[in-house]
Amino acid sequence: MRSGLGDDILFFDIVARSRSLTEAAREFGVSVSAVSKRLAQLEARLGVPLIQRTTRRFTLTPEGERYAAGAARLAAQLEELEDSIAEQHDDLRGRLHVRSTIGLGRAHIADLVAEFVARHPAVQVDLELSAVPLNIAGTGFDLDIHVGPLPDSRLTAKRLCRNRRIVCAAPAYIAEHGAPADIAELEQHNCIVLRENESDYVLWRFIEPDRGETAIRVAGNLVSNDGDVITRWCLEGRGLIMRSLWHVAPLLQDGSLVQVLPGIPTPSADVYAAYVSAAVLPRRTKALLDHLEQGLNARIGQY
Repeated sequence: MRSGLGDDILFFDIVARSRSLTEAAREFGVSVSAVSKRLAQLEARLGVPLIQRTTRRFTLTPEGERYAAGAARLAAQLEELEDSIAEQHDDLRGRLHVRSTIGLGRAHIADLVAEFVARHPAVQVDLELSAVPLNIAGTGFDLDIHVGPLPDSRLTAKRLCRNRRIVCAAPAYIAEHGAPADIAELEQHNCIVLRENESDYVLWRFIEPDRGETAIRVAGNLVSNDGDVITRWCLEGRGLIMRSLWHVAPLLQDGSLVQVLPGIPTPSADVYAAYVSAAVLPRRTKALLDHLEQGLNARIGQY
């Protein structure tokens, strides 16, 4: 880590966007003690504390928040300058921190990120998968790939792919139990329930012509917090599931599952990428967004 006015600004921009000194040290590829020492030198030069340290995390002081805001603006201007120069050679470089939900990340985002890096080897992508929702405003993440609306007005969203949740069953289940003719008949079927984010999806939502969105309470003898598990149970003919198209589209296409109640639409659950609003979005970020949009639509947008 070099030392100087410009280097100090870029250094603190990364520190301020990190969730801990450990994360900042990982970003720089140095020890935590090296980051702490560099931060102490910066604070001594400015004559004010910039962060309040705790055992695992830190918070910015009022002076630290002012310095971080200015550092972010200057870092963005520098990045824009370098992007404009590199654009002449059609070269993408730099690091991207991407966050995604676990199921979507494993099924699609990880493959698409690997494809992107293969095309642009000077770009490094750090992909984190998590089941726990996170508002990335004020964090070090560049993109958050998720299903549903924006969690924060400080963020901008780009819809990557249209998606909705549909009811599915295995052909063997339909052969043995028949298919519900309308949503009221779901009460007569074994509905496999997904428990997600500490809540059960016991309410399945549909859009009826005369009533609008309707929530139907379902029940069954199988419950899990893992989407892959409930899908496997469904494939084994044990009951009905409601899953996103991003998960079950390939299984519908090869006939392993069939859609139940295809004539009754469900609310949209589109896939979005959220990112912190900025005057200028780095070229590598825009390029990854375009790649994810094209890739997701090629994989699941045709069903």
